[in-house]
Amino acid sequence: MYQIQCLNKISPAGTEKFSADYKVGTDVENPDAVLVRSASMHEMDLPKSLLAVARAGAGVNNIPLDKCTASGIAVFNTPGANANAVKELVIAMLLLSSRRILPAAEWAKSIRGTGDVAKLAEKGKSQFVGPEISGKTLGVIGLGAIGILVANAAHSLGMEVYGYDPYLSVDAAWRLSRSIKHARSLDEVYANSDYITIHVPLLPDTKNTYCAESIAKMKDGVRLLNFARGELADIPAVLDGLHSGKIARYATDFLDDSLLGEENVIAVPHLGASTPESEDNCAGMAACELMEYLENGNIRNSVNLPAVSMPRSGCTRICLIHRNVPNTISKLSGALAEAGINIEDMQSKAKKDYAYTILDVTGAVIPETEAHLESLPEIVRARVLAAK
Repeated sequence: MYQIQCLNKISPAGTEKFSADYKVGTDVENPDAVLVRSASMHEMDLPKSLLAVARAGAGVNNIPLDKCTASGIAVFNTPGANANAVKELVIAMLLLSSRRILPAAEWAKSIRGTGDVAKLAEKGKSQFVGPEISGKTLGVIGLGAIGILVANAAHSLGMEVYGYDPYLSVDAAWRLSRSIKHARSLDEVYANSDYITIHVPLLPDTKNTYCAESIAKMKDGVRLLNFARGELADIPAVLDGLHSGKIARYATDFLDDSLLGEENVIAVPHLGASTPESEDNCAGMAACELMEYLENGNIRNSVNLPAVSMPRSGCTRICLIHRNVPNTISKLSGALAEAGINIEDMQSKAKKDYAYTILDVTGAVIPETEAHLESLPEIVRARVLAAK
């Protein structure tokens, strides 16, 4: 029986996917896999039994990736499962950053009990005039699952949209409206956009994408949105832009103390995936990823290992996490041949310093063979899955 430990409350849409062959709960000992949302695993002692971690969400900052990889633990996330929820929040913020709806609502509260509120409202509404988004230009930095939905939705609302993503996948391109203009550089986005929204992972080369240098290249009165990662924006530079009038509004769901109380900042808690539909989607996707890996050794949506998937052929399956060094496959083949084991099918891919190999084999794979494979210096973890 597989043991699944939940570090957070996980939607039943995920936990109920597991069959009777799984024990799922918060008090599971020696887990084969962990399901997690926001709980930090950085101080957690990773048990030797642990084969996989699945994050019911996109970000994995709460998971010690290097430690997991070195221990032969696959880490999964759920890209796209919360994409619609984030898209809806971004579209809402496009409107809120234009129409001054929030200040108007707060002002309306202040005239309660002051007499003829209808007359006061008619007189006072002019201070909350804001532009329509239709006919304006939106720049979308990053055309993954969320960026594509935002770009397509904004175009449907009458906006001209520039999309920038130097790593745009073929699948993503198929989902992108043909009306979206493909920007060839960030500078092209900055020069043409009335609004800019960013949807990229936090990496060394994406940190502080919104910075003094990039803001200087933008239109005067630009409205910036950041619902991806807080560190994508250099907050002092954003504040300078707000105070000078270069930036008209900054909207985000990553709170920083210096942003709170600023007149032209719309700052909310991290609400991007805070919908019941999103939580269900993420939990269900995470559960399926774990089951596929534990039962069949297939990897989909791993953040630390390559995607490798192969249909079961009925043979015994050997799954190997190993270092990406020369001659590893030949050593494996030699070790199996010496044990009288024949390779019927194989898939192998690398991701930076590590690789993952699936072998469907015939012949008896005895425990000693498994132990021998794992003793090879290149091998981080070896698993043998019984024939189906």
